Amino acid sequence: MTSLDPQPRVRPRRRVPLWDNARWIAITLVVIGHGILPLIGASDTSYSVYLFIYAFHMPVFVLVSGYFAKSGPPGPSQLKRVITDIVLPYLIFETIWTLVHWLVGGNFWLDYATASWTLWFLLSLAVWRIVLPYLVMLRYPLAISMVVSVFAGYFPSIDSTFSLSRTIALLPFFVFGWAIRQRQLTGRWLALPPRIIWRWRGAAIALFTALAVFIALNIDWLRAIKIRRFLLFDEAYPTIGYDQFWAGGIRLAVMVLAMVLALAFLALMPRRATWFTALGSATMYIYLLHTFLLYPLRETPVLAGDKPWWVLPAVIALCIAIAIVLSQPFIHRIFRPLVEPRARWLFRQEPRTETGTLVLPPDIRG
Repeated sequence: MTSLDPQPRVRPRRRVPLWDNARWIAITLVVIGHGILPLIGASDTSYSVYLFIYAFHMPVFVLVSGYFAKSGPPGPSQLKRVITDIVLPYLIFETIWTLVHWLVGGNFWLDYATASWTLWFLLSLAVWRIVLPYLVMLRYPLAISMVVSVFAGYFPSIDSTFSLSRTIALLPFFVFGWAIRQRQLTGRWLALPPRIIWRWRGAAIALFTALAVFIALNIDWLRAIKIRRFLLFDEAYPTIGYDQFWAGGIRLAVMVLAMVLALAFLALMPRRATWFTALGSATMYIYLLHTFLLYPLRETPVLAGDKPWWVLPAVIALCIAIAIVLSQPFIHRIFRPLVEPRARWLFRQEPRTETGTLVLPPDIRG
C-alpha cells in the first residue's frame, strides 16, 4: 500500500445492548443504595431493601468493569488511559470534595490517601487494571484472588488507605468479569432460544425472591450479626467484631452468593436495546456526580428518624430520576473536562522505542 492509497476504515466496535442495560441498572442501584442509607436506621423495610441491593449491586458493577478490562501486556496507550480515565478524575473530584467539606464544615484537610465517599472505586479500578495482566498469568486467577480476599480480612492494618481494603476484597469480582469474557459466555447466552432463556430467568427471579423473603424474615438477626459491614467489603473482621478463625468464612459465603446473584442479575437483563440502553454509556458520570445531589440528604436530618411509608418509594423514585438526568448528553458536555480530562499537555509527544529511549530525527542522528 502506497501513501496515496486510501487508509482502511476501522469499524467501530459494536456495543452489546445487554451490557449497556446491565451498566445502567447497576449504577442506578448504586444511586438508590446511597439515597436510602439515611433511612435504614429507623426502618426495617428500608434496611431490607438496602441489604437486598448491597448483596449484589457493587459486585455487579465491579464485574462489568472486569469484563471490559484488557488482560494483555499493558502498552503506552493503556497506561495513559489509566491516568486520564481514573487517576486524574480521582484527583479532581477528591479536590472538589475537600473544598465542599471546607465550605460546609470550615476545616480544610486535603488527603488524597483517603478517598471521599464513592471515590474509592477509582483507586481500586486503577489497581485492578494494572494488576490483571499479571494475575491472569497464573493458572487459577479467580481462586487465587478469592483466597487473597478472604485472607486479607484478618489484618486490620489493611484499611481504607488508598482504598486498599476494598481493592483486595473486591478483586475476585473483577477477575470474575474477566473470566466470563474469556469463556465467551455472552455470545452463548445471546444465541440461546427464548424458551431456554426464560427458564434461566425464572430461576433468577426465584433466587431474588428467596433472597428478599429471607432478608425480610430475618432482619433483626441480620442487624445483630452486622452483615451490612461485611457487604461493604471495606473492614477487617476484627474491626467488625469477629476475632474468630472462621470469620473469613462469612466473607467467602457473601462473595460466592454475590457471584451467583450477579449471574442471576445478568440473566434478567434485556438482550435487546431498550429505552435505557443508550444511558449505559454514561455510568461514570452518574457515579461521580450523583453524590453531590444526594449530599444534602446524607448530611442533614431531613431523612433521619421514623418516616411515613411513602418516603422510601419517594427516595427511590428520586434516585432513578437522578440517574436518568445525569445520563443526558448535556451533562456530558458540561462535566466532560472533569470526568474525562484529556490532559494531552501531560504526556510527551516524542516518539519512543520499546525501551523508552528517544528516537532522534535523521538530521540529528547524522
